[in-house]
Parts: sequence; C-alpha cells; structure tokens
Amino acid sequence: MSFPLLTATAAVPAVGAILTAAVPAARRTAAKWLALTVSLVTLVLAGIVFARFEPGGDRYQLTESHSWIKDFGVRYELGVDGIGVALIALTALLIPFVILAGWHDADPLETQSKRWRPTQGFFALILMVEAMVILSFEATDVFLFYILFEAMLIPMYFLIGGFGDRAHSGTDENAAAQRSYAAVKFLLYNLVGGLIMLAAVIGLYVVAGNFSLTEIAEARANGSLEMASSTEKWLFLGFFFAFAVKAPLWPLHTWLPNAMGEATAPVAVLITAVVDKVGTFAMLRFCLGLFPEASKWATPAIVVLALISIVYGALVAVGQRDIKRLVAYASISHFGFIILGIFAMTSQGQSGATLYMVNHGISTAALMLVAGFLISRRGSRLIADYGGVQKVAPVLAGTFLIGGLATLSLPGLAPFVSEFLVLVGTFARYPVAGIVATTGIVLAALYVLVLYQRTMTGPVKEEVRSMPDLRPRELAVVTPLIALLLFLGVFPKPLTDVVNPAVRHTMSDVQRTDPQPEVPVQNVEAAK
Repeated sequence: MSFPLLTATAAVPAVGAILTAAVPAARRTAAKWLALTVSLVTLVLAGIVFARFEPGGDRYQLTESHSWIKDFGVRYELGVDGIGVALIALTALLIPFVILAGWHDADPLETQSKRWRPTQGFFALILMVEAMVILSFEATDVFLFYILFEAMLIPMYFLIGGFGDRAHSGTDENAAAQRSYAAVKFLLYNLVGGLIMLAAVIGLYVVAGNFSLTEIAEARANGSLEMASSTEKWLFLGFFFAFAVKAPLWPLHTWLPNAMGEATAPVAVLITAVVDKVGTFAMLRFCLGLFPEASKWATPAIVVLALISIVYGALVAVGQRDIKRLVAYASISHFGFIILGIFAMTSQGQSGATLYMVNHGISTAALMLVAGFLISRRGSRLIADYGGVQKVAPVLAGTFLIGGLATLSLPGLAPFVSEFLVLVGTFARYPVAGIVATTGIVLAALYVLVLYQRTMTGPVKEEVRSMPDLRPRELAVVTPLIALLLFLGVFPKPLTDVVNPAVRHTMSDVQRTDPQPEVPVQNVEAAK
C-alpha cells in the first residue's frame, strides 16, 4: 500500500492542533513554536504533493479510497486535480505567515486578570482550520466534503468571537459584543447555506445512489445516470447557495465585513485568503462537475450577481473609514471577478479564476497583515487616525504600498495576470459583462490609492510620530509574500502548467469550447 500522502498533509496539522492545545498553560512560547513547526512540516508535505502531481496525467491523482459508512455508500475518498493542488499549496504556504503574524495576538493582557486568553487554543484552532481546508480540497466524496465544509465553521467561530481585534474604539464590553455579533452572524449565514446544501446532498444520493464524485461523473458520461432537468436545477441551486455564502457573493456577503473587521488581522487573512476559497473551488469541482446543464442554465443570473459584487464591493470600499472593512469589501469585489471567470465558461476565464484564488490569497495576506502591524502600533482601525506614516516607518509604508498595488492588480504583480485572463475570457463570451467588470479595476485604483494617501502621506500626526518600523519577525512575514507577488507576476508558468489541464477537464464536463473570433485571421500568404 502506497504512502497516504494526501491524508498525511491534512493529518499533520490536525494532530499538531491537538498537541498544541495540550501544551501546559505556562508554556505559551513552546506552543507557538510547536504550531509554527507543524505548519512548516505541512508546507513541506504540500510541496511534495505539488511536485508529485503530473499535469498531463490522470484527472485525479494521489488517490485514496476506503470504506467509511458502508450502508450509505459513504467513502473516505481523496484525490487532487490541478486546481486542488494549487489551493493546497496556497493554504500550506499562508498558515506559517498567519502564525508568525499572530505571534502575540493571543497573549494575555495585563488588564485582563479575569479573562484568560488561551494562547495554545488560538494556535490550535488555526492548525485545525488548516487541516479541514486542505482535506476539503482533497475530498472526492460529496458527503465527506460536506462534513468538512460545515466542521471548519466551528474553529472559525471561536477564532472570531474569542480572539477579536484589540484595536477597538469602544469599551471592552462593546468590543466583546461586536465580536460576538460578528461570530454569530458568520456562523448563522454559513450554517443556513450548509443546511440547504445538506438537502441537496441527500437529493443527489437519492438520484445517483452514491456520493463518489468520480463514479457519478462516469455514470453521467456513459449514460447510465439519468437526471431530470428540473431535478438537476434544484440540486445545483442547493449546492451553489452554500458556496455563494462561503465565497461570498452579493447579496449573501454581509457577514464578511463584520467578521474581518472584528477578527485579528491573521484570522481575517484566514477567513478571506483560505476558508472562503473553499466556496469558489467547490463551484468548479461540484457545481460544474455534477450539474453541467444546470450550470449553463444558471450562468446568466450568476454573471449578473458577480458583476454586482465587483462594482458594489469596490464602491463601498471607496467610502470606508475602517482599514480592515475596506479590505473586506475589496475582497468581495475580487471574489466577484473569480466567480465571473468561473461562469464565463471559457478556458481563459476559468484559468484566470483559479489563478485569482491563489494570487488574491497572497496579495490580501500581504496587505491585511501589514495593515494589522500598522493597527497594532496605533491601536486604531480608523483611516482618519493616521497620516505621514511613511516619514516615520518607511519600510512599513513601502510594503503597505506594494500590497495595495497588488490588490489593484498593477501589471508586474501576480493578481494582474489572473484578472487579465478573467477579463479576456469574459469578453470572449460576454463582451458587455467584460466592459462592466473593468469598472472594478478603476474603482480598485481609487480605494487603494486614497487609502495610502490618507494613512501614509501628508503631515505626521502626533499619535504616529514615535511609531516603530517593521521588526525582524514582521519582515519575515511580509518579505516572502512580496517576493511571491513579484515572481508570479512575471512568471506564472509554474501555476498555469498545473491548472490548465484541470480547466480543460472542467470545460469538457460542461461541454463548452472557447468562442472563435468573429473575424477570422486572414491567411498571410493569401494576403500577399
């Protein structure tokens, strides 16, 4: 029996979470180093998965399959395609930076004698989220995926509600109430989506007789599985609703600004750069893979919702006074681009959407973590409380600028490649939608540059005059992320080589081909 590499990649952070939580209360530093070590081991395993994946090989590779609940046909079934491999790599890459950035976020405060902030629990919860997210990218059994899809809400709920941002303008009681509200809203929205998905999962079992993604796809391909058009549409809607909440897609997005605003900066990165990617990933793997005809039927409505997300998220970001909520609304706009690329039903659009998931994760992590370092120094999330930071902390200001420029998809930085592919793929099939989507680019430049101008330039405010620049630990967090943004901005080939074959499989599922140019290219010889 071959080594279960995919299981090991998820099991290491899961076991590490248990060990970290078991560290004695007085050994907080040891718990931190243990969590960081576990995350680095997971990164190595994810790197091996990436290296062993063969882009030209089978659709699902490194597969594992074991009987789990035999009477109901539920199996512990894993396998990765190019899209899953890319997102596993992203998740494993970001978690060490999340842990390093949050090194002191859960330390007990001197003024909190009655409230113990369990440092060990904070890092254990992060590792548990990592394990569940990685396993969700690997699961090819629909029921197993559903269990993971719901279970990851539990550690996230405690990370948001129990370890909130300390930079709050109100009283401690008000801050606690806001954290509680954000955590409950996050949980309720996602639970409702999950319950609707559960009904669709049961319906799929009734129709197909099993939960295996590969077996259902084979049955549909050879004609042994017949699904009525109305049934397929209802099942599609059940799955898509849950994924749209997680993504988040307008108008199901309202939980995200609250959650990101009240969470610590590393947890905010965990939400939008890691957990939310499960929603868009699942649209590709499950919605398009299981319900191709219903996906095409729903495409016009989803394209409209994606366009609203792009424009609405960017417009609201322009008017934000809170740094973290601005990044949250910017992410809503970016997720609109991802969903637009998926449902443009072109190879460029879907390749761009997958790259966008990876690049958005890196760029948002860079911007949000630097913003977190800034907020921790000043003790405020309000943009108006800053000014002239670049004169007292030039390295902090410079990294903040690069993160912001990546967010607006500046050419030469990684998000530009993915956004360009999404727009090209969209223009090819829906030119009007492509034109509307480009307004998101203009608005992104506006909210990013205005944010930088108001916080980093101008006269130095008295409250930031003594602000220290980035420390070595903070530089260790930011520098690799910026290096990745530059590298993937000029050389995205390592990712595109892995992603493109998986996209071709998805296009085959929905029986779509790329639109041909309306004006054929003239033969050069004939022209002569």
